[in-house]
Amino acid sequence: MRRTKALAAFATSAALVTLAACGGGDGPEGGSDNREFEDASETIDKDPDRQGPAPEIEGAQQGGTITVYHPDDPGPEDLDPTNGWSVTGNSIQQALTHRSLTQYARDPESGEMILVPDLAEDLGSPNEDFTEWTFTIRDNATWETGAPITAEEVAWGIERSFDSSTFPSGPGTEYTEHFFEGADEYDGPYSEPKEAENFEGVTFDNDARTVTIRMSTSFPDMDYWGAFMAMGPAPLGNASQPPAYGRKPLSNGPYKVESFRPSEELVLVRNEAWVPESDPARHQYPDRWVFKFAADPTQTDELMLSGNTESQTALSASITSENYQDFVDALGDRLVQQSAQCVSYWAPDYTKITEPEVRKALAYAYDYESVWTASGEVPGVTRVPASSIMPPGMSGREEVFVDGEQITYDPERAKELLSEAGYEPGDFEIHMAYNTGTPTTEAAQEQIKRGLEEAGFTVKEYPFPIETSLYTVWTDPDNPTNKKLNLRGVNWCSDWPSGLTMLPSLLRTGATYNTAFFSEEGVDAQFDEIPQMPLEDQPAAWGALDEEILTEYFPLIPLAYRNDLFAFGEKIGNPTGDGALGAPNYKDLFVTE
Repeated sequence: MRRTKALAAFATSAALVTLAACGGGDGPEGGSDNREFEDASETIDKDPDRQGPAPEIEGAQQGGTITVYHPDDPGPEDLDPTNGWSVTGNSIQQALTHRSLTQYARDPESGEMILVPDLAEDLGSPNEDFTEWTFTIRDNATWETGAPITAEEVAWGIERSFDSSTFPSGPGTEYTEHFFEGADEYDGPYSEPKEAENFEGVTFDNDARTVTIRMSTSFPDMDYWGAFMAMGPAPLGNASQPPAYGRKPLSNGPYKVESFRPSEELVLVRNEAWVPESDPARHQYPDRWVFKFAADPTQTDELMLSGNTESQTALSASITSENYQDFVDALGDRLVQQSAQCVSYWAPDYTKITEPEVRKALAYAYDYESVWTASGEVPGVTRVPASSIMPPGMSGREEVFVDGEQITYDPERAKELLSEAGYEPGDFEIHMAYNTGTPTTEAAQEQIKRGLEEAGFTVKEYPFPIETSLYTVWTDPDNPTNKKLNLRGVNWCSDWPSGLTMLPSLLRTGATYNTAFFSEEGVDAQFDEIPQMPLEDQPAAWGALDEEILTEYFPLIPLAYRNDLFAFGEKIGNPTGDGALGAPNYKDLFVTE
């Protein structure tokens, strides 16, 4: 899953489900905080029998407004659940407004996230070879109108995920397209409306309240994939017609949309039609949520450190490095550190930067700590140097050092590699796009450009306004600017702890987020072969493929493993993180008196 904060690939460096730790480390130089991120499990516990209502949070109170600041993060581009595949948007909507077949709940004893039912009564019933799954939809879940959610509406919502032309950035482009029966022939209800009535890949029985999904190949991870909003309901027919539906979709969670201004603000209010008894994991404590996107990092830090009335019921999804120690001293346990199974990469264009020596030179040309510090990250805390495509905590991952040891900023080594490829200093031009608009993003870009030039590259830059997501450029092969680029980026978080949710999404030929345009037939073949192996053999196979890709091709440059810091105001109850959604634990927060 991508991070909406696409500028992080250049301006901060490191996109659903963030389920494992990314290693530890001391605080920034001069700091006294020595916290560490503990390694997390490579598996997720499941509780298929959990039913609603969700257990009450100790001390929880009703009422109040929580304001959430997302510094330098433009947030979701729209709210259509079928299109949701970003950490920021998914974490808000999955927790508060939109339900799906399954979901994650935070275990109050261990603090770990576990997979539990959502709209389905359990985690689904597969056949023996995992090529067919049946889910029974509970009978007491409703829309914000009070109307019951039907099996037909769930099937229709799932069918929408087949339409990659209408939802080119949605998760269906990866999982539905590659695992669901008929996806190779059926392009979805909007692209092929005449075929929708005859499509048999997803069927329903309203009387039995069942939805049956047929797979083109074995897919034992369907219960995990069921936690995505794309595996949830949509109103039938024109009522969910895109793109209009994405501006104000119908809610079926504890909150509904009052207003939405992309890249600015999302306001949610109570959905009085939500039935707590139908929901095993969500709560409805605050009256109102206000999300502020693309917030100024410096101003947000000042607010959260002020202790004034406004800050007391607010939280920030990130803080800047220069104020890290002040936050440690002032907030204590209200500064929540959370590991995240996320990695940021540079993606050299595989069709334009063809020499592996040049791609490796780029790795040595990135001034890691200087860029992170300039962008407001905390080296050793929110950013840890990366070496492999799969982050720590991924099942089967092996530590990979392409050059025998951890690559660090070394401009002289970069020049040597350029010379081996036949280039003198200044010969090789890098064409890159970056976001403008805040002091941190521009300061980070200055450090990036300086590092590249000191390493012997010439840099050509294409700046964009801050409200524009770089993914709209990087993932559009027809974009005129994108055609000029030879260096892009991507920030990715695993959707569950399997290499299946990282390597193919980033490197399969034609994959939406394959911003490197990497394509190798042998690698594509392994992407198809590994999911067919016995379940116990798959983790090691993904780990071996990670190493093979890096050592033989080096198509992506792993820059950083990502960890998060969340700052909570003193009147936010139960300040915790949601390790499944890579965000604050919105489901369980409340306002205290």
